[in-house]
Amino acid sequence: MNFLETREVVKQFTNHCALNRVSISVSGGKIFGLLGPNGAGKTTLIRIINRITAPDSGEVIIDGKPSQSSDIYRIGYMPEERGLYKKMKVGEQALYLAQLKGLSAAEAKRRLTVWFEKFDIMQWWNRKIEELSKGMQQKVQFIVTIIHEPDLLIFDEPFSGFDPINTEQLKREILELKNSGKTIIFSTHNMASVEEICDDIALINKSEVVLSGDVNEVRNRFRTGTFNVSVVGDKIVASPESFSVLSETTGQNSIINVRIRKEREIGNSELLNILIRNHEIVSFAEELPSMNDVFLKVVANKHIN
Repeated sequence: MNFLETREVVKQFTNHCALNRVSISVSGGKIFGLLGPNGAGKTTLIRIINRITAPDSGEVIIDGKPSQSSDIYRIGYMPEERGLYKKMKVGEQALYLAQLKGLSAAEAKRRLTVWFEKFDIMQWWNRKIEELSKGMQQKVQFIVTIIHEPDLLIFDEPFSGFDPINTEQLKREILELKNSGKTIIFSTHNMASVEEICDDIALINKSEVVLSGDVNEVRNRFRTGTFNVSVVGDKIVASPESFSVLSETTGQNSIINVRIRKEREIGNSELLNILIRNHEIVSFAEELPSMNDVFLKVVANKHIN
């Protein structure tokens, strides 16, 4: 069941159409990747979902009903441009923001203490935001985004400013939130992260949805018939009616690793049978395009090798 839908959303600014009949469907309890180049319309759509701005036409459906003002308490939003007050103390600001989301002072303090200890930043409670590194500020922003335990979480470039260790920690926390039943919108330019954690995606380009679906299904849709094959001994010779050889490297123990591309007309089993007749096969695996390949193919019309 979809927890969030946008239906034919249009948003026009002076001499610029930011969103042109954009419809997305976000399944409950899943991580949805909202992708696209800069200026595509992603942030405008997120702001409409958050009721920061209104669409010119179309509608937003949350949990089966048209979006209403009270829904903002069911949403946690971590924007790409962070909104922490630099001169305020960390703990004071976190308490203030948690109470704006409807928590009592006592409950806010209890939950914040748990998360600050989990992220090992309790020692920064009485320090000013401006004294924290960008990564530390990110942790605080993440905590205040999720502290009221909303049903829908929206993360816009959440890993910006994080080193690899802290990035992995945040990924684990996001996956835990999903496992607890939260619905998550994840907006990023990092396609490797999309493959790791997203269930479904929508790609917006030039104000319109140009691609959507399950991540694995989308990758399969753009498959190029490329295979990685390892054989013992003799080199693989191209067969014009069956496959071409793209590259070749020699490994250990007389193993030769080859990338080949099959002709569209033949099936995978037929290709394997052709290879088996002439070689001792060590491994045979189709190479699916990465989400980065797909992104480039759709947005920049680049060829996928």
